[in-house]
Amino acid sequence: MSRILLADDHDLVRDTLAAYLRREGGFEVDVAGGFDAALAAVRRGGGHDLVLLDFRMPGMEALAGLARMQEVARCPVAILSGTAPPEVARRALRAGAAGFLPKTLAPQALIAAVRRILAGDIYAPCDFLTSDRDPEAEADIALTVRERDVLVGVSEGKSNKEIARDLAIQEVTVKLHLKTLSRKLGARNRTHAAMLARDMGLA
Repeated sequence: MSRILLADDHDLVRDTLAAYLRREGGFEVDVAGGFDAALAAVRRGGGHDLVLLDFRMPGMEALAGLARMQEVARCPVAILSGTAPPEVARRALRAGAAGFLPKTLAPQALIAAVRRILAGDIYAPCDFLTSDRDPEAEADIALTVRERDVLVGVSEGKSNKEIARDLAIQEVTVKLHLKTLSRKLGARNRTHAAMLARDMGLA
């Protein structure tokens, strides 16, 4: 069984991705809440077959973190990101990353990408690399104050009922805000919304 180290500072995103990789991919997954913790895990000799690093987590320092991890890891190192533009992805791949995995990948595509990297291939999402996304425009998505409040609750892993209680509003109102903000973010579900919000600095 292949062993993966997944490093991401967002608890909900990290735990959801790790659980999916374990359940659907059959991988053994260790997790780290930041770059320094990931580096320490690799230095302890965890016997990992692949390291997945979130591009924007504390300590990562973008491609500098990739280079540092490549120096100590005895396995492929790939980048995960929700909002990094195609040019960053191209630079990461030129710098020797084993792959660039957008967090917008469909679940089965994520599993397939990981398997390709473990098989020795480089994963480069062609559609993403040739797109003309504007990350600054994405980061300027106009959420209302209440939508942002709901999104913060979702990012903290709270249920709709808990968010409604915290904000002193009806649960049905929370659902409405969640539906609206998910449309604005282009999110498939609440976990995806939390993932995008965190990477865009919205929550």
